[in-house]
Amino acid sequence: MTKNEIQIIENNENYLIINKPAGLIVHGGNSIKEPTLTDWLIEKYPELKNVGEDPVRPAIVHRLDKEASGLMIIPKNNEAFEYFKEKFKTRKIEKEYIALVFGSLDKDQDIIDFPIKRSSKGHKMACIPKTNKNIDGQEDLDEEKISNRALGNVRALEKSRQAITEYSIIKRLINYTLIKVKIKTGRTHQIRVHFSAYGHPLVGDKLYGNKKTRIKNSKINLNRIFLMSSHLGFIDQSGEKKEYFIDLSPDLQEALTKLK
Repeated sequence: MTKNEIQIIENNENYLIINKPAGLIVHGGNSIKEPTLTDWLIEKYPELKNVGEDPVRPAIVHRLDKEASGLMIIPKNNEAFEYFKEKFKTRKIEKEYIALVFGSLDKDQDIIDFPIKRSSKGHKMACIPKTNKNIDGQEDLDEEKISNRALGNVRALEKSRQAITEYSIIKRLINYTLIKVKIKTGRTHQIRVHFSAYGHPLVGDKLYGNKKTRIKNSKINLNRIFLMSSHLGFIDQSGEKKEYFIDLSPDLQEALTKLK
């Protein structure tokens, strides 16, 4: 697969499985002027224009960040759209990612469960720390007996959503860790914001990195985040178990070789 090529992994009467390249945004919007995945889909499969609930994002039941690559499910009819929408809602789609993070993770595997909310900056997300025993959402919380900071966290938690990310280590490198990631929830930028809050931002992530990692990113010059949706698994409409796997894209393989 070349850098900007959309690869079709599976094509049947109900859905497509595609490998989305990095640098391609999934769907349009009021401020989106560049070509999108949905533009390509409608040009190649015009019937997809009427699939789904929103004409701005036809046939889209889940997303990948613009700078990420990998596997996506594209329903080809409204029955399939509703089927996969329910599967995602009830967390019955297996999703695995491969990511490279800065630093050496202390644990070989762990669960990150920081709640996530929209940042006050608007264009990014933020994790809410769970560091105060009173931050549990109870209605009888005595606001006068906790600090202003804790009260702010309580209010932030009220606006946040649960987010659960699991990881296991694939390989430890010098100053980096290659990991497999599973998400139990599908929040915007979930993997990126979780690992940033965990103290190990993703390689290539300018938005959620810190000053030190941004300097390193400019030297690595990957021009994307090191994040790829590598595995999808689900029971299809006929009751058959389906599994799809892809290897690291050439640009990520090249970056990994340079960083060893």
